[in-house]
Amino acid sequence: MQQPIKYIHELGELFEQVQLANVFPDNKTFPDCTPKGINNEESLQEIKIRYNEQKNLSEFDLKTFVLNNFDLPQDYDTSYRSDKTESAKEHIEKLWTVLTREPHNEKSSLIPLPNPYIVPGGRFGEVYYWDSYFTMLGLQESGKIDMIQAMVDNFTYLIYKIGHIPNANRIYYIGRSQPPFYALMLQLLSQEKGPQVLTDYLPYMEKEYEFWTEGKRQLRADVKATKRIAKMPDGSIMNRYWDSFNTPRPEAYKEDFELAAHSKQKPEELYRHLRAAAESGWDFSSRWFKDPNLFESIHTTDIIPVDLNCLLVYLEETIAEVYTSQKSNASARRFAAAAQARRAAIQKYCWNEEKGFYFDYDFVSNTQKQSETLAAAFPLFFSIATQAQAERVAQVLEDKFLKTGGLLTTLAFTGQQWDAPNGWAPLQWIAYKGLKNYGFDELAQKVKSRWLELNLKVYKETGKMTEKYNVNDENLEAGGGEYPNQDGFGWTNGVFLKMMEE
Repeated sequence: MQQPIKYIHELGELFEQVQLANVFPDNKTFPDCTPKGINNEESLQEIKIRYNEQKNLSEFDLKTFVLNNFDLPQDYDTSYRSDKTESAKEHIEKLWTVLTREPHNEKSSLIPLPNPYIVPGGRFGEVYYWDSYFTMLGLQESGKIDMIQAMVDNFTYLIYKIGHIPNANRIYYIGRSQPPFYALMLQLLSQEKGPQVLTDYLPYMEKEYEFWTEGKRQLRADVKATKRIAKMPDGSIMNRYWDSFNTPRPEAYKEDFELAAHSKQKPEELYRHLRAAAESGWDFSSRWFKDPNLFESIHTTDIIPVDLNCLLVYLEETIAEVYTSQKSNASARRFAAAAQARRAAIQKYCWNEEKGFYFDYDFVSNTQKQSETLAAAFPLFFSIATQAQAERVAQVLEDKFLKTGGLLTTLAFTGQQWDAPNGWAPLQWIAYKGLKNYGFDELAQKVKSRWLELNLKVYKETGKMTEKYNVNDENLEAGGGEYPNQDGFGWTNGVFLKMMEE
């Protein structure tokens, strides 16, 4: 019996033809459309039948067919025009309203949420997981604590309903998550509402932890990795990025399909690596490539990322602290021990004494990756580095990464958006706070002031806060990636406001 079609990306040949024929300039548009008709399953089934009946007719036009049968995603931002006479702060305060979405139960790929939320902006009309922590930093400065609460409760709802927080609230993102910032969101909320917050949400932190450590008992001598966990040569457990699916991403179908056509990897392996890189949030960067200049050499699932494992140390330690406060000593010891073991593993596998820097680790070849990336700031942000290690990392950041507009994401100029010459708000914040943690206030101030000045320069010229910036040459726009630089932009706004208040 044929399974009912619930979503546009399950339409088979019709979906593939629309994506490969560039019916829309952005591959994300079609999966986000809404079928015309009352019932989703019936509508899509009828549309598929109509397509099969008409596709071979001489007068058939694919774009006309699509527009006759689907409604385009709602464009929320068409009426908004920024006023460059306003300060950037005033602009951002107004933008919170523009970027707010109310609970919505449309017949599309959108996963309905119970509370309002802030979207990044531009092509991103849904709530993204790791973006939202940095957006919340700005919401905190704006006094919008109710919105932080609403977003935390939305993510909690997703953990309860799905078992994890997806990349974003779209069905086609459900096979993956993003960097696990949920515990940091709760910590932020607890600053405003008290430590009881962490206790109240403990079951959901544990549920997220179970997602990241699922399959642990399956690891044996002949099974080095399963899902998101891997056993290191000394038996310690570390994490990698992963996705449940190994097919082209619906929202980037053509890009994935074409890359597979000239890659030596099996398509299903390549697709898994691409999806895992999307889970990392760094989609895409040469840090995931075997050859920094060859996109098709991507091997994300072979890699133990230093930043992911730092985030999981924080999650383990936060859970342990809550159990300690509850006098649940056995559970507290278990999570504290897991955090301590992971800290030791980060130092063993990711620290390079010769280079004085943290690197990702390829657990398949048992070698450190060579890419110098801003992920090395995460052990400073989470106070995992020793003072001597932090000093050496700070020196590398100042000597190699710091440019006129802030910190480079990596040192490789590859055309990928998570490489040089681009800088991104979340990484500027992580590095800035990491440097402050170890007393490198002067360098932290340089990072902050250069980043803010670049944000202000672009705002004064364009009236926009953008997704990413060219920190190497302030007169050039940031580039790379599968889509143009987006404006809005949630996490840029959040970090800007937070840094301004520091």
